[in-house]
Amino acid sequence: MQEISIGQLASRTGLAVSAIRYYETQGLLAPNRNAGGQRRYPKADIRRLSFVIIAQKFGFSLARIKELMASLPQGHAPTGADWQAISLHLRDELNTRIAALEKLRDNLDGCIGCGCLSMTNCALYNPGDRARLKGAGPRYLLGDSPDQAESR
Repeated sequence: MQEISIGQLASRTGLAVSAIRYYETQGLLAPNRNAGGQRRYPKADIRRLSFVIIAQKFGFSLARIKELMASLPQGHAPTGADWQAISLHLRDELNTRIAALEKLRDNLDGCIGCGCLSMTNCALYNPGDRARLKGAGPRYLLGDSPDQAESR
């Protein structure tokens, strides 16, 4: 297995050396050490870190990324099937996020609580501020739906 230095890994991924060290402390990478104690990374870590960068841009936490990467083989490059298995997990999560963003986009012109932005309509869509019974925050924009009694 060909290994590269932390500087080479930083150069190939565009990450700062300090970021790579941080990802190591978070358990996302497990470099080997040479006789002089220097970190040596398998070239497959270029792909692993690229995945971390992309997943973070999609809003996934490092804890979730670590969980997903736990299924990847250590010591050799993941196969296409390995990455496909991860992508199946991400697909559902991304679809849920996309649906939430589309709902937010389509309802952004409403108020934060129920979405009507009207004191007149608020009595129809959220009488007596029933949305607060579902919890704090913009309940309908977060995915709660008004029950039949509220929609009258």
